[in-house]
Amino acid sequence: MQFEKSSLQYLKDLKKNNNRDWFADTKSNFIKAQDNAKELYAIIRESLEKHDEIDKFKLFRIYRDVRFSKDKTPYKAHFAGSFSRLGKELRGGYYLRIRPGGESFLAGGFWEPNKEDLFRLRKEIEQDATEFREILEDENYVKYFGEKFEGEELKSAPRGFDKTHKDIDLIRKKAFIAVRNFTDAEVLSPNFLEEVDKSYRALRPFFNLFSDVLTTNLNGESII
Repeated sequence: MQFEKSSLQYLKDLKKNNNRDWFADTKSNFIKAQDNAKELYAIIRESLEKHDEIDKFKLFRIYRDVRFSKDKTPYKAHFAGSFSRLGKELRGGYYLRIRPGGESFLAGGFWEPNKEDLFRLRKEIEQDATEFREILEDENYVKYFGEKFEGEELKSAPRGFDKTHKDIDLIRKKAFIAVRNFTDAEVLSPNFLEEVDKSYRALRPFFNLFSDVLTTNLNGESII
């Protein structure tokens, strides 16, 4: 099974004709493309559940919320879905967006950690960032995601942290995300699902470390 060329073409056409009349006139094409996407994400979930525990899956709606946006186009010219890991013990989540024009990507990690989790991660890094650095140097992680965590970061040190700390680059981060981009040709490739799953598998050391930190205190004692 793979993402069909006709589905990607539909998204390209939607990007050029992002209005309600065109969408209504081509609704049958949308349904076919959406069904293709649903099947794709279902297989991804099946693969994930072979090596992780998934609690929830969400396929995001095609309709945009334009109430507070200057961009009033009514539809998203992409499909996107997220997978949440199971329970308090397993933190983090997976994400995949399919958007034509080389704008497809998958991601995994911690998009918007709450302030308590973010503080706990920063304190762990402040105390000893060795294991975090090891993730960024892991051969498999580097192969798919490079040597960095994506995500917003502060321009200076967060309150209460030393701006000269040797690991301030990690302490400043407001999110910890691994991202892999895909071309249209890669999305349409017969081995796309295999590449997605290989990428998600490469996140395991990352998730293991962060889950361990977020379920313990600074003394390593469980808090759940």
